[in-house]
Amino acid sequence: MIYKRKPKLFNPRFEVVSCFCEYQGKILMLHRQDYKDRGNTWGVPAGKIDNDEVPIEAILRELREETSIQRQSIDLKHLTKVYVRYPDYDFIYHIFHLTLDREENVEINLKEHKSFTWVSPQEALKMELVPDQDICIKMCYKLD
Repeated sequence: MIYKRKPKLFNPRFEVVSCFCEYQGKILMLHRQDYKDRGNTWGVPAGKIDNDEVPIEAILRELREETSIQRQSIDLKHLTKVYVRYPDYDFIYHIFHLTLDREENVEINLKEHKSFTWVSPQEALKMELVPDQDICIKMCYKLD
């Protein structure tokens, strides 16, 4: 479950960052390798924040590692922070947005993802997504 406000007895195990990379109305979706946690599902570039990082540093690193997209912090917009509760653990989830002014040469990290595609937010909702990615898409793109 995703909460906009911190729920009672919320005990985050870690923090995660993600980014909606958008070009001409389409967002970049990454297809997770089968052997990864939540394998064979689609999601946006994302990952855990390392101990010595702040969220903006973490998403810049994750973008570079997962897609080869390199940007500066000024290029990204922090959309929201939500609180995620899974049956086994809680975590904090930071969502960023990056508007691209040109088509990027995306080079995925094949250890983590097997492919990528650019789709509209509405098309993304029809894909087999990582848990709660649909809620995040609807929230960030104001879709019903």
